[in-house]
Amino acid sequence: MENNVTKTKAWKKLALHYRFFKKTEMKDLFALDARRGSRYAVSLGSLYLDYSKNRFNEKTMQHLLELADEVHLKEKIEAMFAGEKINRTENRAVLHTALRNRASTPVYVDGRDVMPEINAVLAKMKKFTDAVRYGEFKGETGKKLTTIVNIGIGGSDLGPVMATAALKEYWAKDVQCHFISNIDGSACDDVLSKIDPETTLFVIVSKTFTTIETLTNARTCRKWLIDALGEFAVAKHFVAVSTNAAEVAKFGINTDNMFEFWDFVGGRYSMWSAVGLSIALAIGMENFEKMLDGAYEMDNHFRSAPFAENIPVILGLLGVWYDNFFNFHSYGVVPYDQDLRYLPAYLQQLDMESNGKSVNLNNKFVKHATGPVLFGGAGTDVQHSFFQLLHQGTQVVPLDLIVPAISHNEIGEHHEILVANALAQGEALMRGKTVGEAAAELAKSGKSVTDVSRLKRYKSFAGNRPTNTIVIKKLDPYALGMLVAMYEHKVFVEGAIWNIDSFDQMGVELGKQMALSILPELQGHASGLHDSSTRRLIELVKKLRK
Repeated sequence: MENNVTKTKAWKKLALHYRFFKKTEMKDLFALDARRGSRYAVSLGSLYLDYSKNRFNEKTMQHLLELADEVHLKEKIEAMFAGEKINRTENRAVLHTALRNRASTPVYVDGRDVMPEINAVLAKMKKFTDAVRYGEFKGETGKKLTTIVNIGIGGSDLGPVMATAALKEYWAKDVQCHFISNIDGSACDDVLSKIDPETTLFVIVSKTFTTIETLTNARTCRKWLIDALGEFAVAKHFVAVSTNAAEVAKFGINTDNMFEFWDFVGGRYSMWSAVGLSIALAIGMENFEKMLDGAYEMDNHFRSAPFAENIPVILGLLGVWYDNFFNFHSYGVVPYDQDLRYLPAYLQQLDMESNGKSVNLNNKFVKHATGPVLFGGAGTDVQHSFFQLLHQGTQVVPLDLIVPAISHNEIGEHHEILVANALAQGEALMRGKTVGEAAAELAKSGKSVTDVSRLKRYKSFAGNRPTNTIVIKKLDPYALGMLVAMYEHKVFVEGAIWNIDSFDQMGVELGKQMALSILPELQGHASGLHDSSTRRLIELVKKLRK
């Protein structure tokens, strides 16, 4: 296998093909092929991907599929599912897929089948969530615990935040969920000012139980609870998702209420594990398991479907095509569903923490682009913020539009208007509007010849801007599971092609290490060596705080 992807035959073919294809207009491709819209679409259950509004033709896709074969993508997929240690920098398996292995077929890590442990934790989660939801596990004063506060950061926060918001329609009627992640004291204060200690259950999510942001927030919440209900209340109002039993017990949590997860599950892939405890508490374990079922269906599709019909593979190949050949280094995700408003933030971590790498698996610096800058927000809100740049800016940004066909809240014409906007954006970004078309439109509206001449360029749109449209029937736990697993595997495909480790996050560490050295200086206990800017900033903040 050629470890430098830019030296592969397929890459060279793509580079040559790009030179001749780069100015091709998508609207011309549609004009030449009346069946393009159906030819380039794939469905899996109730999830439908239309990728026809992308800048490619049959030859492009042929070369991209050759690239997948040449980098042995099939073997890399199998290595992940089989529990091989594909996280090479940390010498770990990557088995978020085992967390939703609904068939419970054996998955081995170091010769040990991990499925019995995974199923045991799922069973423990079910027993505990049922006890809380049905009022059997009560707080210190005997009241039912109806307020869930998740304390975590990164993958221990973003997944639960996204999924609980996405599945709000499935929450128990009496439950409320809150999330504390930021070390900013305002984040803690904002939540604590809204809740009742007698009915609150805190879920601390930290694998090592040493994460500074999480533990600082947890200790503040612990003091708040003790001030209200006394020391003994901690065991009835706090649970932990961790592997550090000693520190959990030291905090005052009963280790019977500690839920384990494993080194083969990275933080940004962990909401399928006990990290999703707050999700299960909100929507019930039955619905949490439906989310696992949806992800499992996407896993099986990714593992077995031919690449030409494989949804994550197609998305990943198009991502490589844009990032490495068109030099489109940004990527947008716009769900047309208010409940999916946190999905882009979740995908930011998934994509940018996974593939924001500059060293490959051969310990060489890469000389090509890797992960794009991902951003997004809920439609139609973002049509009135960053869509101006998407339509008329000098940068081209490939975009995913996510559209549920049915809303949980069918009020009047709201959902038809929402869907009409989503579909119109894809068509408008693809077709654009020429200067001549703009001039004719202005003239037809009664503008003078002078005004037509003055305004026609301002009213024109370059078009030829790519979108994928992903349609689901309705946003339910199963559909959410499919959707998130689809993006996980898309990111995997891109990392596999670029020959990078998509499962470490070394870049998160340097800033944290330096913060620990600056903290004593801000507190006046020490001084250190810094550049002149940082040194002056430390002194300025200390002066202002006095």
